[in-house]
Amino acid sequence: MAKHRQPKNGWSRRDFVKATLTGVGATAVVGSAKSVEAANASHHWDSVADVVIVGAGATGLPAAIEAAENGASVIIVEQNYDIGGHAIESGGNIALGGGTSLQKKYGIDDSPDRMFSDLAYWHDYRFSDREILRAFCDGSAPTFEWLKAHGVEFPDRSPVGADGGPQNIKRAQTVVWTEGPSAVAPNGGNGTALMRPLEASARKLGVQILLRHSMTGLIREGQFSGRVLGINATNQGKTLNIQARKGVIIGTGGHTSNVNFRRIFDPRLTEEYQVVGEPYSRQTGDGEIAAMEIGASLWGAANQTVETMARSHIFEKPYVIGNQYGYPQGGGTRNENLKNSPIPGLARAIGLLMKDYQDVIHVNQAGLRFVNEAATGFDWWNPCLELNGGTGEGGGPIWAIFDANAVKRENWICAPPYVDPDGWFFSANTLAELARKIVSKYQKVPMPPAALEQTVSRYNSFVDAGKDADFGKPDPKYKIQTPPFYAAWSTPGIHDCVSGLHINAKAQVIDLRGQVIPGLYCGGESAGGFNQHGLAKCLVFGRIAGREAARSSASSTKS
Repeated sequence: MAKHRQPKNGWSRRDFVKATLTGVGATAVVGSAKSVEAANASHHWDSVADVVIVGAGATGLPAAIEAAENGASVIIVEQNYDIGGHAIESGGNIALGGGTSLQKKYGIDDSPDRMFSDLAYWHDYRFSDREILRAFCDGSAPTFEWLKAHGVEFPDRSPVGADGGPQNIKRAQTVVWTEGPSAVAPNGGNGTALMRPLEASARKLGVQILLRHSMTGLIREGQFSGRVLGINATNQGKTLNIQARKGVIIGTGGHTSNVNFRRIFDPRLTEEYQVVGEPYSRQTGDGEIAAMEIGASLWGAANQTVETMARSHIFEKPYVIGNQYGYPQGGGTRNENLKNSPIPGLARAIGLLMKDYQDVIHVNQAGLRFVNEAATGFDWWNPCLELNGGTGEGGGPIWAIFDANAVKRENWICAPPYVDPDGWFFSANTLAELARKIVSKYQKVPMPPAALEQTVSRYNSFVDAGKDADFGKPDPKYKIQTPPFYAAWSTPGIHDCVSGLHINAKAQVIDLRGQVIPGLYCGGESAGGFNQHGLAKCLVFGRIAGREAARSSASSTKS
């Protein structure tokens, strides 16, 4: 057997692995007050706070408020030009239960124990880490009251079923924003009514929010040992070191915008699949990557693409077509006022609101129909992720094909700002011409004109027969036969992150050996182990992280 080469530094491969794993396993015992002091002395700190939070969204702002109210000084770094993240764009549905004052007012009998049992046994949430689930249920009702105390107003009406979750007990309520898109409400989403009050509360408590600051790494005593001491960040080309005397909280919103990282969970998720929440807010995976570089583990990785029974929020079937972002406003609606949004991408094209899938067929990049257009969930998504006329990675773009009669039935305006002709929407007087016009950076091969003509002809024959012999679309109604003809981008979007960093019930980040990384916390969509959609888990674990970080000892390395 050939001998391994000895590295130039004199270490064998075995020595390196042993040293690395020893460092990872030592996180719970290394890091005395003297070692922390010595490590801090070796760094130049540009700013200092007790708690440093990365991300000013639905995890970061509650964490900041909670930490400040527990006596900590707080700095938030946010890479965007404003606060809010995906949450400010959302539909504002918040699934908090367990016995809230609103539930009690409307005669809904609930408790943390009942909530835990419901969520633990529900077919989609049964994949969750029960320690995390228990902490969420215990913190759910108190977080609802906490939100009210911090200026968040809930309409005085009975809670409803959660947007994703068991429906046997009503545990969801929606905040409402009525003023439309503006500088303070980037897409006019209801989430504005959640995030702006929390921002005001944080600023009132003296929380410092550093906008346009991007974290580039975490600073730890040793690469895989000791406390987390702070972060590296950049702002307008300048590199900063920010010290966290008590802890760093990761609230960066997840990883869906990072194509390479999201393919860890499912290699099919290639670049053509756009991301819900962009272009205002990107989920770049910065928090997860920085934590993994110092030894953190991922958790609940299968949840990211597990084929759940109910409506999943891992993917979204676009409810608006003909624009890059098929989900530009939360809550399943499209506000016509989006054309007034300050977000350049949304102003470019707000999309055609899709009402009836009888009005379109879906074809792949090869011009071939491949799915029942009326299908939902994984019955639609999985075919969209298949080869679809390609030979390599990804499923390629999906196009909705329709004619002038469909435009009338849907009451669409096929012109900017409703559609984006720069690679996302095409029209022509013949189907062959339409196929030739389709040019997109994601269209890996030209669409064969004859293939599109044959696809439409075959579908029209199904309308005559009253039966879709290929994919079972119920009672196909309308032929595609009246020019002009149209092709609109209708490719799935990626939505939730339900896999991320391993945390415990105290929101402490855990390493590959199952040990706490002292001084590092995480919540929301950057954390894994809780297969829940929506804002509630971000709010609850943001509060937990802020409280635990503020109360920790700067020299402690114990969980």
